[in-house]
Amino acid sequence: MDEEGQLIQPQDQSCWATLPDVCLHRIFWWLGDKDRSRAALVCRRWNQMMYSADLWRHRAITFSGRHSRVHAYEFESAVWYVKKFGRYLEHLEIKFLTPYSVVLTRKFQVTMQGLFSCLGKRNNRLKSLSIQYLELDRLVWRNSIRSLFLKSLSSFLKKMGKHLDHLNLKGARLTVEQGCHILNSLSYLRTESAVSELNIEDYFSHRLAVYSSLQFNQTMATFRNLVSLTLNYNCISDELLENLGENNAGTLWSMNIKCHAHDPHGQVVWGMSWAKLARYATKLKVNFVFEKVVKYERLARILLQEIPIRSISLRNCSFSNPDWSMKPTLTDLLPTFRHTLQKLSFEFNNNHESLEEELHLLILSCTELFYFNIWAFLDVNFVEQILKSQEEGRCALRTLKVRIYTNRYETPEEDRTLRHIYRKYRKLIDSEFNYFSVAYCMT
Repeated sequence: MDEEGQLIQPQDQSCWATLPDVCLHRIFWWLGDKDRSRAALVCRRWNQMMYSADLWRHRAITFSGRHSRVHAYEFESAVWYVKKFGRYLEHLEIKFLTPYSVVLTRKFQVTMQGLFSCLGKRNNRLKSLSIQYLELDRLVWRNSIRSLFLKSLSSFLKKMGKHLDHLNLKGARLTVEQGCHILNSLSYLRTESAVSELNIEDYFSHRLAVYSSLQFNQTMATFRNLVSLTLNYNCISDELLENLGENNAGTLWSMNIKCHAHDPHGQVVWGMSWAKLARYATKLKVNFVFEKVVKYERLARILLQEIPIRSISLRNCSFSNPDWSMKPTLTDLLPTFRHTLQKLSFEFNNNHESLEEELHLLILSCTELFYFNIWAFLDVNFVEQILKSQEEGRCALRTLKVRIYTNRYETPEEDRTLRHIYRKYRKLIDSEFNYFSVAYCMT
């Protein structure tokens, strides 16, 4: 009835009552869990929408490593919804951020044990599982808690192994024995794993020579469908490359390799092993990230010319070392890959040497390079040199990001020059560039 006591006709009702399912579904898609629950109380039709499988295919849960009522409620609520709608789940992402107490690790272990048990019984469609930054080698993980967590994770992977396509265990920090036991769970009662994307970056604890482990190589031989593999350089060996070439040649597209100063990387990997893998896996592209490993002698042992390298990232510590020079790497080593390099990222303290000319020549020599990012001590005019070369068609960059370090407390002169350069090349930048430049004080 309206205000005058007359019956409202159907055509006069709110438009929400006749909202098409596709629109209502889209609205529910953008709502948080709490708002979805409230909306489901409106009517039977909206309640039915709450149980739409599409709404629950993706879940991301972050468990804070510090005690907080808000974070605890959000985590418990997210877990409750996973249990309630877990049968629809296809992609699950869990993050446990830097736990600071044994109590929290215990709580996390108990919660995950219940979650894995529930999903193992109700779900048969999980395709992607990501559990990052566990750092299980920290002291807050007591042996008993760690063992119980790994046991429940292993049991879960045994049940889900035949469905999983993507597994990300970045930052788990396990021993070789523990890590191989978890990975072997994927091929439980089978001779091979169906996973196509595997991320085991920082999966093993620091300072472990994983490349010398027979158990690790046997475990990796169970993977026969890999499209993308992310790992540390302390896992790379001739045996691993041979396994990848024999078992994944038809599928392997990408290898992402991190080399950290804390990890052993003195192993000898022959160029012929890389060449053989590249010959079998014809679409393979390799991406390297170096953390505090910048000396030419070390890089030259790793970056062999037979590797089909697509991108290289070099990150050094913030301290300058007069005995170290970046020039040999820029002039002699990296140009070796000028026909395959597509992305270059640098972050280093070169306060003791000027590198503008070497960097410019490197960019010009790399015919496939479309992304260039650098944080370093540079002359501001370096930016203009690159933009001018781009305008003249001498390079084919689509992304240019430059952070120019300076020892001064303020950067007004550099800022004015950068604004002038932007105005001068604004037409070029606006038409085809992802461009960013800034001056930054390093005092």
